[in-house]
Amino acid sequence: MQLEYSVRVAEISDLHKIMVLYRAVAARSGGIARQVDEVNEAYVRNFIERCNETGIILTIEDPSNPDALIAEVHTCSPGIRVFSHLFSDLTIAVHPDYQDNGIGSLLFRTLLQEIESKHPEILRVELIAKESNQKAIRFYKKFGFRAEGRLEKRISGKTGELEADIPMAWIRQERGQQF
Repeated sequence: MQLEYSVRVAEISDLHKIMVLYRAVAARSGGIARQVDEVNEAYVRNFIERCNETGIILTIEDPSNPDALIAEVHTCSPGIRVFSHLFSDLTIAVHPDYQDNGIGSLLFRTLLQEIESKHPEILRVELIAKESNQKAIRFYKKFGFRAEGRLEKRISGKTGELEADIPMAWIRQERGQQF
């Protein structure tokens, strides 16, 4: 039996569920940039509130356990007028036990559809991926993101070595683009 996953807007009441999800993702190599101990209530509250005010934040619950979130994505406005046409700080987290099942694709496709339908002012969405995370870079490219250069020696790996971050962007195309 295949489970049916549904995407919904995250709310501040999801704060602790998102913290649990982010800590699970941070504990794995190739997850989010933050370390487990950096995923705290203030960090999560900040991005939930910012994205509910000036962007998009979406989640997916485990259909067999509504008390657990298995995925989350968010992006928002930088809050500067000259950048009012873009969303930045895009972050996606899929619980390690649920990866490679299409959940991230469902979440990302829904995010881009939301931007297309509800945010006509947004022409560009930005993110940064660690160069060694080729799985993530391939994933983003699948949705139309393009690499826009390299930020050399920007991010410290788990062993302390410095590596490049790859800035990537999705730029709104003509109407009717499909995801």
